Amino acid sequence: MTAKKRILSGMRPTGPLHLGNLHGALSNWVNMQEQYDCFFFIADWHALTSDYEDTGNISKYVRNMLLDWLSAGLLPDKSTLFIQSRIKEHAELFLILSMITPVPWLERNPTYKDQIVQLSNKDLSTFGFLGYPVLQAADIIMYKAYGVPVGVDQVPHVEITREIARRFNYFYGDVFPEPESILTQTPKILGTDRRKMSKSYNNAIFLSDSPDEIGAKVAKMLTDPQRARKSDPGDPDVCNVFEFHKLYSDKQTVERINRECRTAEIGCVECKEIMARHLINALEPMREKRAYYETRPQLVDDIIEDGCEKARKVARQTMEEVKAAIKI
Repeated sequence: MTAKKRILSGMRPTGPLHLGNLHGALSNWVNMQEQYDCFFFIADWHALTSDYEDTGNISKYVRNMLLDWLSAGLLPDKSTLFIQSRIKEHAELFLILSMITPVPWLERNPTYKDQIVQLSNKDLSTFGFLGYPVLQAADIIMYKAYGVPVGVDQVPHVEITREIARRFNYFYGDVFPEPESILTQTPKILGTDRRKMSKSYNNAIFLSDSPDEIGAKVAKMLTDPQRARKSDPGDPDVCNVFEFHKLYSDKQTVERINRECRTAEIGCVECKEIMARHLINALEPMREKRAYYETRPQLVDDIIEDGCEKARKVARQTMEEVKAAIKI
């Protein structure tokens, strides 16, 4: 029997997960569990790169993130789920890789430039923020992952990891495979105000939201900006609520909304109410799973400990090879 190829990915615990996280990454991870040997980690050290001034909520976000993962369908018997800071070897490999990574590689990173602009309210002029791609590289090559599931906009993250692995191998011999980018489908899903869904924009629908919270958020969603009255024909193609219908409503409902919006047979309020019901129903299995794990804290602790131990075993073996290669 051929061994499964290993993949690895992680998320920063900077707040509750929302629908953008679900469709952008988490659903793809769930679907990959049968095909790959999956390692998924909660990147709490990475959270420090932007939230170093206020770390009080990180532990809570770590726990909630694992609950979101489990409720979405990640299975501890099919995936290795672990917390980055519990595996100290990540910091050790990060230090070694930082010795060989040229600074211009980090400065040209497009994500670095984008984040400086987007998070202009924070002081990101730190070594940790500039060097986070090196830590990211350590996270990935530590487990000798065949690939990293990413969207198109995240391919540069994997490319710099490949360059760092290649440079290490050039100096010290072939220790690390160069990971591939595994491009995944990422449906378009915007926040309630039509901007990118984000906790910081206060426009997110969270996976942990109650039905009442979801209904209230959907009621405030922006629709066709040119439709001022119910009697005005609408254009579903520019309506954010319709994008949600296409994800969560059945085909018949989508066709009906598309038709009746254009002919002003249905208003935005009713359209939102219909979509909210479908969204709430679609997320009900996740709410049930989350409630199951929330009432079993020891089970969650055991899942964390087991995943960390599996990851630690691999990391220790890798670091033995690294130290032998660099003769330290």
